[in-house]
Amino acid sequence: MHPDIHLTLHHARAAELRAEAGSRPARRPDLRTRLGWTLVEVGLRLAARPGTATAH
Repeated sequence: MHPDIHLTLHHARAAELRAEAGSRPARRPDLRTRLGWTLVEVGLRLAARPGTATAH
């Protein structure tokens, strides 16, 4: 396949997804989702700090 075909298909699919997302009512993330992402963020911050790794 020619590379331009992949790009064209990508744009078409992105337009479909945007149209689908626009037709759905916006909904707030539930508590479990918010808590999960908060834990991920805290974990990434802890992992990025120098000197936080423990030696085993």
